[in-house]
Formats: sequence, structure tokens, C-alpha cells
Amino acid sequence: MIDAKKFWMRRFTEHVKETNRYLKYIFNEHIGVAMLFFISALAYYYQQWLAELPEDFPTGAIIGISFGLIVSYSPVRTLLKEPDLVFLLPAEYQLGDYFRRCLYYSYVVQLYLVFLVAAALGPLYFAGFPELGMSYYLMLIGIMLVVKLWNLLSNWWMLKERNPRIRGIDQVIKVFLNVSIFYFLAKGNWGYASVVTILLVVLVLYTFQLSRQKAGLAWDLLVRKDQQRMRTFYRIANMFVDVPHLKNTVKKRHRLVNAVASMVSYNQKETYSYLYRITFIRSSDYLGMYLRLIVIGALAIWFVPNIWVKIVFALLFIYLSGFQMMTLWNHHRTIAWLDIYPVKQEWRKKALVQWLNQILLAQTFLFGLLFIFQWNLLGLVVVWVGGSLFSLTFVRMYVKPRLTL
Repeated sequence: MIDAKKFWMRRFTEHVKETNRYLKYIFNEHIGVAMLFFISALAYYYQQWLAELPEDFPTGAIIGISFGLIVSYSPVRTLLKEPDLVFLLPAEYQLGDYFRRCLYYSYVVQLYLVFLVAAALGPLYFAGFPELGMSYYLMLIGIMLVVKLWNLLSNWWMLKERNPRIRGIDQVIKVFLNVSIFYFLAKGNWGYASVVTILLVVLVLYTFQLSRQKAGLAWDLLVRKDQQRMRTFYRIANMFVDVPHLKNTVKKRHRLVNAVASMVSYNQKETYSYLYRITFIRSSDYLGMYLRLIVIGALAIWFVPNIWVKIVFALLFIYLSGFQMMTLWNHHRTIAWLDIYPVKQEWRKKALVQWLNQILLAQTFLFGLLFIFQWNLLGLVVVWVGGSLFSLTFVRMYVKPRLTL
């Protein structure tokens, strides 16, 4: 006989311990300072932008889409593992209390998204609909909490359905209904909102009835969903610290590899230069993260009006790219055959330092182009000169001393 409560506590404790192990590396002092500056600057210019908000700005649509997507994203964390397919499947009827606690945990842990989005969009809502006031917006948040619970339960019941096409159609319909509800509510149109809410309730009841027709839980689907979410978390954590049990995916990207590898001469001294370049291109982590930092930094530089804040953002994202890309040094540390390469270890350090200099200077060049498009010669000169000096100094003074075997 399985004690569902004790089993839940054991799994929950293991899960918290595992996530906390990596969260302390994700929210380190470097990222904390960068996030503090980024959020502070964003809040300042957000407030300035709201003061000049156009009358025809689609505030209702933004609120509806944002709130609708937040309540639609309601996954259920079961904390199941692959061996459970063998050892727990026969005891499914004893685990009702376990899965109820999974639902409680899934709902509570997702509330931070609700309150975060509500807090971020609150000033926009008050600027767009000042006549509705604070009490109406708080009521809107309360409705979000209720509708999110409905979506969570509906998603749980749909996990008994093995057909991915049916699950996909169900999710698309719920997203449309959720967005419509909050769009009409944001504009104060209770009539249309009530009609769409009734349709959503009918859909949720239908998923409940559909689940009752299924013989039991789709255990393989539950395990796969949980593994996918943990892999996503591990990929994020792997940007900050080595995650040994993360299975990295490798993509061919022949054209990019050929373009980068063609710049490396066929020489014994260039062994690690070739290795780090193709690792950067083909690994599932580095190239995507590098491009995302460029895009986010470019958006910040483009939309921030103050030239000096633009420059600080450029340097900030150059720093973040360098800080994240230095993990290339440990990417191959578990591969023993690298130790038998007939090459000197100082060539390895030189190769990574050279590659980091190149990608950071390339990022600096791209950020400088934004100032050309905005006809800002001062910003162009400062970013190209200051960004280049910062990149070279950062790699030499910060990265290089930390490249230890």
C-alpha cells in the first residue's frame, strides 16, 4: 500500500532540492546587477511612454492577449520519472491524493506569472481606461485566477487523451476563448464576455466528460511532458553552469560550419580554434543564446531614447554575451579523448580567447550599425570604440584568468 502523501512529499523535496541547486547559479550577482539595471531603465522609459500614450492605442487587445495567454499556459507538474511507468502503474488507483497535490502545486507555482504580468500591465491599463479604476482591475485579476484554475483542470483532464491532434485543437480553442474573455472584460463589455465565458465552461465540462470515458492515465505522456519541462529548465541552467545530465542536441548547420571553419587554417596549432568554432555553431546552446542576446540588446538600443542609456545597454549585452559564452571552455571537459590530442594546452586557451574576442567584436559592430540607421554619429563612435575596448579588456582581464584546467 502506497502512502500518497509521503510519496508526494518525497518527490516534492527532491524536486525543490534539484531546482534550487541550479537557481543559485542562474540568479548570481552578475545576472542580478544586469537585471536590476535593465528593469530599472525599462520601468523609467515605460512610464515616460505612458505619459504620451495615443488615444487609439490598442490597450484592450494587449491586455486580452497577455491575460489570455497567461491563463492558457497552465501545465500540470506531476514530478513523475521514467521508472514510474513500471513500478507505479499498477498502483494508479492509490495515487489520487498524490495527483491532487500535483494540481495544487502546479496552480500555486504558476501564480507568480499572473501577478507579474498584472503588475507590468497595470500602468498601461490605468492609462488606457482611467474611468474603470483600481477596483475593476483587481476584479479582473481575480477573474484571471478563476479562469486559470479552469484551464489547469481542463489541461489535466485532456492529458488522458493520447491523440495529439485532439489535444492541440482543444488548446487552440481555449486560447481563443481566453483571449476573447479578457479582451471584452478589459473594455468593460460584460455581455460579450459572459457569452464567451459560457462557451469556455462548456468546453471545460466537455473535457471532463471526455476524461471520464478513458480507462486510466496516459502515464507515458505524463512522464514525457514532465521530462520536457525539466529539460527546458536544464537548458536555461546550462547557460550559467554545467549540467552534467543534460543531453545536448547537435545540429548540422553545414553552411555556417563551412563558413566559420574556412577561416581556420589546417594547422596543428588551430586544433582548438576549429573545435570551439564548430561547437559554438552546432551545439543547441551557444549560437541561439548569442543571437537572442543580440536581438534583445538591439531592441533595447533602438527604442530607448537617451543616447547614453543606449550605450550602456550595448555594453551590458556585450558583457552578458561574453559572460555566457565563456562556458565553451568546459563544454568538452567530460570527453576524455581530448586529453590525448598532441597539442599544447596554452593553444587551447589562446583559441577560446581569440574566438570570444571575435564574436564580441562582431556584436559590437552590429550594435554600432543601429546608430547609423538612427543617424547618431556620436553613439556610433562611442559604441564602436568603447565596445571594442570593453570587449578586449573583458576577455583579457576577466575571462582569461578563469580558464583553468
